[in-house]
Amino acid sequence: MSTTDNITAGRGGGVAGAVERTDVVIIGSGFGGAIAAYHLAAGGARVTVLERGPWVASDEFDHDFLLGSSYTRIFDFVVGDGMSVLGGNCVGGGSVVYFAAMPRAPRFVFDRRGGIGRRMWPAAITRDTLDPWYDRVAEALPITRQDWNDVTYSGGLFAAACAHAGRTANPAPAAIDREKCTNCNWMMSGCRFDAKRSLLLNYLPAAVAHGAEIRPLHEVQHLSRTGDGGYRVHYNVIDGEDYRVTAGSGTLDARLVVVAAGAGATPAILKRSEPALGPMPHSVGRYFSGNGERLNTAVFDEERVRTVLGLSRGDAAYAASQIGKGPCVASWDRLDPDLPEFSRFSLEQLYFPPGFGTILAQVPGADGRLTWFGPEKKEMLSRWQSWLTVFTMSEDDNEGVFGDLPPTGNAVRISQQMLGRGPLRYVPSANTLRGWAEADAEVKDILDRDGLARVLPWTNDLVGAYTVHPLASCRIGDDPATSALDDRHQLRGHPGIFVTDGSAVPGALTVNPALTIAALAERAMPGIVQAARDRGVEVRYGAPAPEGATSARRAVLPLVPGLVRR
Repeated sequence: MSTTDNITAGRGGGVAGAVERTDVVIIGSGFGGAIAAYHLAAGGARVTVLERGPWVASDEFDHDFLLGSSYTRIFDFVVGDGMSVLGGNCVGGGSVVYFAAMPRAPRFVFDRRGGIGRRMWPAAITRDTLDPWYDRVAEALPITRQDWNDVTYSGGLFAAACAHAGRTANPAPAAIDREKCTNCNWMMSGCRFDAKRSLLLNYLPAAVAHGAEIRPLHEVQHLSRTGDGGYRVHYNVIDGEDYRVTAGSGTLDARLVVVAAGAGATPAILKRSEPALGPMPHSVGRYFSGNGERLNTAVFDEERVRTVLGLSRGDAAYAASQIGKGPCVASWDRLDPDLPEFSRFSLEQLYFPPGFGTILAQVPGADGRLTWFGPEKKEMLSRWQSWLTVFTMSEDDNEGVFGDLPPTGNAVRISQQMLGRGPLRYVPSANTLRGWAEADAEVKDILDRDGLARVLPWTNDLVGAYTVHPLASCRIGDDPATSALDDRHQLRGHPGIFVTDGSAVPGALTVNPALTIAALAERAMPGIVQAARDRGVEVRYGAPAPEGATSARRAVLPLVPGLVRR
């Protein structure tokens, strides 16, 4: 637990004369923050986690879209200029709202050159060198490969359409306890049944068991230095019902800071710290990647599904309903290392409940342009039971740049919860646009074939692009000109500050990034522990998986010396 000198700072801190101290402050409780909290606390450090969002227990997750329900409380939807970002806003971060698909990044990803014309990833990191750290995460959650008995009807429909078009499809690896899963398909609102293996079930409770303190509704604003060479973390306390309201403020001193606030918020914290800490690396708030993401909505002809694919589901061939789960089936045919960069992508079947799907779906209006409104949209909504969504993850060009900072936090809050306006500007390059066009054509060729469905691609005309997997706004690398962090995740020019969230990933992965973010965080831990020791913190590295498994730990121990550099 953290300690306070002289006077105890209350929930909001800010008590005159109070100096609250701990060994390590961790900003954010998603994969990057939770993994750091567990290893540092298990190693003996005093750890305090500051999380902007609320702490919501499993039995509090609501299966609805009402304002004030878990759905609006645990999400952060920030609209930028050309790019909107949807992420988690709660203890557990994105793991609470993700679909639990956990593939490893393809080998070619680590050799990507992108717009900078040379390898983006540090030379020390390849698929082979990261695999032991992937194994650590897979053991901790754990992750299993689903089989066809686990696949929902919507997943089977997509797989059958792929097979009909001469493509392959496979069940995706997932962090789901299949015995507990009820197929309720409300994974995005948090799992009430503890079937989805979020961080609320492993790293975070294990960190708390070792003495870590988690403070929800604490939004970090900036960092400054202390007289003893450590850092002071300045935060606001956020009202639990209206995120536009500040309920207090305070500071917390630490010898080391791990920033894991997410790719949309970490750059804001670091840039806002410049007046106190000095210049940040050029790459902080640049090279943002949306993981090349894009949606296509397909409306199936149910009679053609029967006659062409031979599928039936009672009175209706498809009849999408609130029974199912997130992405069960993916097509990885285009993850071919021999294809040119920006032509590689994966396709995942998704099913969104109709309330959310109506926001995403578009139709051609009378002038042929796609629109979210009008009679064509109304007619489409009447057939929501025949919808299927295909999610593309491709290679973008790291085009995003963060502009002027909002007064506080990462966005100007527009509504009581969830919605904000942020400083991200994103103009897709010709490379990114070409990749999206190739992915759209692939989806159309699979699902339009023989009249199975009518495919309606996403358009950027009204609200721009979007991402649910923001990456790379504070990335690792070997070149100080194009990376903010070294290959140990330490912020260049600011020893004792580390970044372990999605912002550290150098670029788009062509697959769901949660497992890669977590593996990189696991890999960073030996170096972070050593840095803490160098700063006088009594801490050691070597904890087993949160529930005690040790095989993956033993496998990585020979790698630790190479990651511990003073």
